[in-house]
Amino acid sequence: MKLTKHAHACVTLEKDGTRLVIDPGTFTPDAAAAVARAHAVLITHEHFDHFDSALVAAALEAQPDLHVYGTAAVAATLGGRGGRVHAVAAGDTVTVGSFTATVHGHRHALIHADLPCPDNVGYLLDDGALYHPGDAYFAPGAPVRTLLLPTSGPWTKLGEAADYVRAVGPERVIQIHELMLSDLGQHSTATILGEEGLTGTPIDRLAPGTTVQL
Repeated sequence: MKLTKHAHACVTLEKDGTRLVIDPGTFTPDAAAAVARAHAVLITHEHFDHFDSALVAAALEAQPDLHVYGTAAVAATLGGRGGRVHAVAAGDTVTVGSFTATVHGHRHALIHADLPCPDNVGYLLDDGALYHPGDAYFAPGAPVRTLLLPTSGPWTKLGEAADYVRAVGPERVIQIHELMLSDLGQHSTATILGEEGLTGTPIDRLAPGTTVQL
C-alpha cells in the first residue's frame, strides 16, 4: 500500500485503486481534498483534531458512495446516512475494497482525571501492515510492520512512547500527531525514540504531503 502523511494525525492509504483516509481533523489543512478522493473514512475518536465533523458530514452529502467508520460517539454525531455510517468497537473487522482493518482498543489515553476520557479505537490494516492507534498507546496484540506513533499532545510522554514501541515491536515507526512540537522538538523526539535511542527502531518524520510505499 501507499501511505500519504497529512498534517497531524491524518493519513491516506491507497491500494489497488481503493483509498482510505484516517482521522481527517481540523488541524489538517488538506483534509477536505483527501476525503473527496476517499472510498471510506476511518475515525479513531471524536476529538476535533481527529474528526472534523462538519467536513465529514459534507463529504457524506457530496459523495453518495462514501462510508465512514468510527466510535459510537462519532456515528451518533453523523447519523445513519442510509447505512453509510458505521459504529465500530474492539473486535470488529472492516472491509473496504482491497483493505481489511481490524479494530483494537477501547479508551483515549488519560489526560487528567478531571477531563472526560472518550472511547478511542485503533485500526490494524491488512494483517499488520500498518497500525494507527489514535490517541492511545494500546498494543494490538498482533504483529505490526509499520506503527504510526503519536508524539505530541496533552496525554503523551516520551517514556510511555518508548515503552509502547517496545511492546508493539514494529519494523518501522512513522511519527504522527506532531503539531504540538516545534521542529526542534520533533527532531529531538525522533532522536530519543529512534534507532539510536530508546527503541532501536527507525522512526521517520514525514513532511505533510509525503507519500511512501509500505
